[in-house]
Amino acid sequence: ESMTNSTCAGHDSDLCRDDSAALVLKFVAIASILLAGMAGIAIPLVGRHRRFLRTDGNLFVAAKAFAAGVILATGFVHMLSDASEALQHPCLPPFPWSKFPFTGFFAMVAALLTLLLDFLGTQYYERKQGLNRSSDEQARVGSSDSVKVFGEEESGGMHIVGMHAHAAHHRHNHPHGHDACHGNATVKEQVHSHMDDGEETDLRHVVVSQVLELGIVSHSVIIGLSLGVSQSPCTIRPLIAALSFHQFFEGFALGGCISQAQFKASSATIMACFFALTTPLGVAIGTAISSGYNPYSPAALIAEGILDSLSSGILVYMALVDLIAADFLSKRMSCNFRLQILSYSMLFLGAGLMSSLAIWA
Repeated sequence: ESMTNSTCAGHDSDLCRDDSAALVLKFVAIASILLAGMAGIAIPLVGRHRRFLRTDGNLFVAAKAFAAGVILATGFVHMLSDASEALQHPCLPPFPWSKFPFTGFFAMVAALLTLLLDFLGTQYYERKQGLNRSSDEQARVGSSDSVKVFGEEESGGMHIVGMHAHAAHHRHNHPHGHDACHGNATVKEQVHSHMDDGEETDLRHVVVSQVLELGIVSHSVIIGLSLGVSQSPCTIRPLIAALSFHQFFEGFALGGCISQAQFKASSATIMACFFALTTPLGVAIGTAISSGYNPYSPAALIAEGILDSLSSGILVYMALVDLIAADFLSKRMSCNFRLQILSYSMLFLGAGLMSSLAIWA
């Protein structure tokens, strides 16, 4: 009990404490984590211009499945456990923190809010694209003849406002099962199917990439801060390797989503730099405040627990709904057995490797 009280008061009794050695390792950590994050997020962004990682290729789908497994394991294995440890810490008062499962509650709230944000974001971009259409194009949508479907243009294009009506119309006319997988649809039906999967999917990728970065970045600040305030080289050394791999895998997942969203080069660069700099910035802030910061204070534990819980809910939702379900329940996956085997293998591999990092961090 006296040791717990001493720790809560800010007096860490770590026998490996060495302030000067810890400071050197923190600079190493900043460089290593920064390079790993930059490499991870750059590979899919640069690779989209190369044949081996084009966003419409099977290799990219498999790589994205690996990244989805990483994100899922990050939410379930890393964030939820860290949040539970913080919110159930002995340094917190028993009431209310030991009387209610706040970790799961905050994760659930974050998942529901992410669903709302996902919906509102998609609606916003749909309206934005609809407003960018010229008035004469919109008039052609309303005055479709007996051959055209609501939302279909003469040029073969499709307005966002007509996407759902168009999909409903063709759902009963498109071939299914064996015919759909083997391309027995007519040329016009294939064009319609491409439009159904094209413009609306691009909007989804924009929203997914932005919400995913929000969830990743909020957690990155916490893990960087935790490393920065530590004065124990025995703690920092394994964290450098673990967090470097952590950032690389998360960066790859985020970079894949940004690549599919087809952002402008400037926007993609800003998002990539924002991700890559967040954890090193957290380490730097933690180093600057390490002399007066007590990670076992109630305020610090509550803030860490709530942020980790919220981040967990965001990432679990994004991994299951927008990454895994979107690809694994698609027609492309169901029609390609080799792609199914490869993608499921990569999904489990990514989740397994990321889970194993919990041994060290």
